[in-house]
Amino acid sequence: MEDQEQIKAPGLKWIKRATGRVPVWVADEVDVKNGYLPKTVNLSFLADQPEMLRAKCDALQADMLLWRTGYRADPLKFDGTFKSLLTIYEIHPRSTYRKLKPGSLRPYNHYLKNLKGHIGSVRLDETTGVDLMDWHDVWSENGRYLAAATTARAVLFAAVSFGIMLRIEGCAALAAVMRETAKTLPHPKPRNQSATAEQIIAARAAAHANGRPSSALAYALCFETVLRLWDVIGQWWPMEMGGISEILDADREMKWFGLRWEDIDADLVLHYTPSKTADSSGASISYSLTKAPMVMEELRHWPVEKRMGPMIVSEENGLPWRASIFAQRWTVDRKAAGLPATLWARDLRASGITEGRASGARLDDASKVAGHTASKTTEKYDRAVLEAADRFADARLKGRKAAKKGGKN
Repeated sequence: MEDQEQIKAPGLKWIKRATGRVPVWVADEVDVKNGYLPKTVNLSFLADQPEMLRAKCDALQADMLLWRTGYRADPLKFDGTFKSLLTIYEIHPRSTYRKLKPGSLRPYNHYLKNLKGHIGSVRLDETTGVDLMDWHDVWSENGRYLAAATTARAVLFAAVSFGIMLRIEGCAALAAVMRETAKTLPHPKPRNQSATAEQIIAARAAAHANGRPSSALAYALCFETVLRLWDVIGQWWPMEMGGISEILDADREMKWFGLRWEDIDADLVLHYTPSKTADSSGASISYSLTKAPMVMEELRHWPVEKRMGPMIVSEENGLPWRASIFAQRWTVDRKAAGLPATLWARDLRASGITEGRASGARLDDASKVAGHTASKTTEKYDRAVLEAADRFADARLKGRKAAKKGGKN
């Protein structure tokens, strides 16, 4: 193979990474400042193909120079390539991309950029199932990262599906090819990590030791009420998306939605409509916090006069946590508590459900508590859901007492 240092092409730079030197095309600094995109394109998939690498850099450079002359193609006009389809999916005002929640938007943006860099110049009508299999090997690094490859295919399929809605030629045929090819490809194993009540107690103690009672409260809420982490800590939305919020991060031009102290009534019953069901079934949850001992313990750290606005606020800047930063702080607490590296913060909800089922809670009660129901609840206070939550909580508390008793024998 030709020595990396000898491979020269317009815009080509070799960037040092943990896995070695990676070829990246970098746009001219002046053009980027004037608004040119993409700023960079990862070309690692062509690292061992010098001629193809040069050709790709030449093509990217030509696009940038054409843009510099003032040429602007209609981004909503399909030109037959994946780059064109993916761009339409991103910017069309009626695209399903516009309905993505922040938790999905981040990975979608990541994979859209990577897909454009890898297969952007490929034509849809020339793509076969064998091509998809080859791409899977690249995206998964030959099976090492199956979840990454599966997500990349899911993002690509979302764009193809929207193309079908627009009657873009080639999309329907490619969707059929993708479905058939998917049957032959390996899938990542489902996550089965689960924490015990004792491990959650240890994580909370670590959070307090690290000066973050907000994290401890979040862990307790996720585990006891089985709310999703992104509902408990909330989600930051771009200003132009979602509804109206008074919680703003002006520097990042973002606004926040999530769990608030006002979602807890005078009887300490939490009423909340999870973001995942807000726009679909409308299923809401109700959970009596008096039957969530970990939450009650954490509430002692929050005087009544401070119980207003977002429940989980960072001690570092006074704003609700950003998901990435919260995850970093979880890693610190997890290590301090001696919990396994495979346990993620978002596993706490599943851990609570697992504890409930292991303690004999009825499946339909667990479903109601988790918000897994197709029936739309229109009442703000759903007695059936609260009764189910009480039975679910009682079973868990009984199981914890039995576990403690067994541990003393």
